[in-house]
Amino acid sequence: MACAHVPPGGGDEPIGDGIASYYGTALRGSRTASGERFDPEELTAAHPSLAFGTCLRVQNAENGRSVRVRVNDRGPFVKGRIVDVSEAAARALHFLRRGIARVRLFLCA
Repeated sequence: MACAHVPPGGGDEPIGDGIASYYGTALRGSRTASGERFDPEELTAAHPSLAFGTCLRVQNAENGRSVRVRVNDRGPFVKGRIVDVSEAAARALHFLRRGIARVRLFLCA
C-alpha cells in the first residue's frame, strides 16, 4: 500500500498509545472526511488530526501484529479511543472479533 504523505520523524518512536476500534461493512460506500468512499477492505484509518494521506503503522500492543494504514477520515468520536481502522486492518491486527484493541501508532518510516 502506498501512503501519499509520510511526515518527517517516522520510525520507532510511537506517536500514540491507546484504544483502537474499527468500522466495517455498514459504512461501505459512505463518504469519508477526505471525500473518498469508504471501503472496509482497504487499509485505511480515521484519526482526529493527522493529515489525510498520512501513513501510519498500527501495532496491536497485545499480540505484536502490525499493519500500515492510510489516514482518510476523521475520528474516532468515542472518548478514550485514538484511531478507528477499517475492517481489513482490524482483521490483520486480529481484533475483529473483540472490536477494540490496545494499540501503538507509529509514523511510517
